[in-house]
Amino acid sequence: INMYGKCGNLNAARNLFCKMPQRNVVSWNSIIAAFAQNGHCEMALELYSQMELEGVKPDKITFIGILDACSSLAAVKKGKEIHASISKHGYESDVFVGTALVDMYGRCGSLTDASSVFYKIPQRNIVLWTAMIAAYIHTGHDRGAIDLFRQMDLEGLKPDKITFISILDAC
Repeated sequence: INMYGKCGNLNAARNLFCKMPQRNVVSWNSIIAAFAQNGHCEMALELYSQMELEGVKPDKITFIGILDACSSLAAVKKGKEIHASISKHGYESDVFVGTALVDMYGRCGSLTDASSVFYKIPQRNIVLWTAMIAAYIHTGHDRGAIDLFRQMDLEGLKPDKITFISILDAC
């Protein structure tokens, strides 16, 4: 499923998925990611709903993939529903899921929600900091991005290439 998805052959991925006698979270993650990464985000959201209906418990990978679909669609309402599910499953403080949430909220224009998630993550890595900086920039708060960049430096994190590219957008 993953290979077909990466090659853009969604029909083959879907056919293989549908023929599986048993589907687990890994197969669901693969089919959801295949559709989301190929620009069929509505279908990715439908598949996520079907996964829930079938009683398959989502994991971190599920949430990261489906949040990317929400980001692409600027579907902040659906993103908030998924955020509630993330909290219910205990993944809210995970840095990778948190980064996907910050990215989704930032790309959907909800800086307050992005910031709220950011400050709840206990162990912030450079990717999370960069996602938050990008959220400030995406929502037109360039000064906030620069201030956050300075705060990151004060906390001893060294920016990477992506961070520098992001912060240059604020200048």
